[in-house]
Amino acid sequence: MSPLARLLAAGAVALAYLAFCAFIVWRERRRRAAASRDAAALDHAEADAAPVLVAFASQTGFAEQLAWQTARLLHTAGVPVRLLPLGELRPDALARTERALFIVSTYGEGDAPDAASAFARHMADGGQPLPRLHHAVLALGDRSYAQFCGFGRRLDAWLQVQGATPLFERIELDNEDAAALKQWQQQVAHLAGTVDLPDWQAPGFDDWRLVERRVLNEGSAAAPVCHLELVPADGAALPGWQAGDLVQVQAPGDPQRPREYTIASVPSAGRLHLMVRQERHLDGGLGVASGWLTAQLRPGDRVPLRLRAHGSFRIGDNAARPLVLIGNGTGLAGLRSHLMARAEVRAPLACWLLFGERQAAHDAHYADDTERWQAAGVLARVDRVFSRDQPERRYVQHHVLEQADELRDWVARGAAIYVCGSLEGMAAGVDEALAQVLGADQLAALADAGRYRRDVY
Repeated sequence: MSPLARLLAAGAVALAYLAFCAFIVWRERRRRAAASRDAAALDHAEADAAPVLVAFASQTGFAEQLAWQTARLLHTAGVPVRLLPLGELRPDALARTERALFIVSTYGEGDAPDAASAFARHMADGGQPLPRLHHAVLALGDRSYAQFCGFGRRLDAWLQVQGATPLFERIELDNEDAAALKQWQQQVAHLAGTVDLPDWQAPGFDDWRLVERRVLNEGSAAAPVCHLELVPADGAALPGWQAGDLVQVQAPGDPQRPREYTIASVPSAGRLHLMVRQERHLDGGLGVASGWLTAQLRPGDRVPLRLRAHGSFRIGDNAARPLVLIGNGTGLAGLRSHLMARAEVRAPLACWLLFGERQAAHDAHYADDTERWQAAGVLARVDRVFSRDQPERRYVQHHVLEQADELRDWVARGAAIYVCGSLEGMAAGVDEALAQVLGADQLAALADAGRYRRDVY
């Protein structure tokens, strides 16, 4: 190919990608505009009264879903509603509010969801008196964490310290507990002055079929990590999802508490990919869900599964930005989906992958993929940190500190930072390292702008 032809081809690719970025941004803004119109429509009802504020803080989307259901229930009963993400709630607006319902999840061990970090900082600063506010809190959590519903409890206590009066006692929801959800619905219906409403139902599970499973880390000292590929059992076309989204899997051993996994592929791959580490308990028994997926399930077997949009880890307005992708272990799944999405459109924008595991000889997951993406120019840089390949333990957060100047340069050039992996150790360590490298204020500003996104567990 002649130099001119190569130049023209490169220009065509760049223009195509810019068009794709424009489409992604347009789609995201159109979605937000539609959501804003729907929310505005709720602030209109027969009652001549101030609207009830329904504020939500969601990490994986469930709290937002419940907030919409709550707002629609009130609206149907003739009560005007103002629906708002907690991160967008201004303190002065809250001080003027008479009634508010807060639906908030807890991220990890007691943290606020990333999108609510600005409001959490306002709480930490003390806030302002709220003597006219009457409020209620639906706190979402997971009892497997020590700080169950930690942020919801902290928010409820803070509101009362500021002088707000509870409309009814805080309700705590362990995952998708039907009894607690019904209790919340009944209290909201009572507030709205209506009864005899159908119970809220979570979306049903669809049957998928395991097509392929292989171990990614043969010979590793760590627990087996498996790559799984699934398709709809009825032969239907793959449903749409975006890089960063999740699935919930209903394991036969525990059908009442679905397990969430980040999807490791995009629909154009032709199959839904998962990356699952096998969990083994101290007594030698396998984890209910991970053991079933990695050891007991056989190709051809059916898997009850449902998709869940994960807005806080999607590309959103970052489609036209370079990406710094940081993770460890099975956290590579969510990062891989973003790299597949970039490769799909031959993105000319740089990506930098920083990935931590145990040993290079056994734990360099998806090395063929990363080498191919490097050759294609999707990945400008790959830094793998293996904790057991030297006498001292080195983790990905240590590498973040060592690459401080380079990270600051990437952020200055507009990069967004995505972190995926274990909450304890990696995510907390990376967050501390980034705060040292960039400064706590700049990191908070990146989070508020959607340029620092996390999917940690």
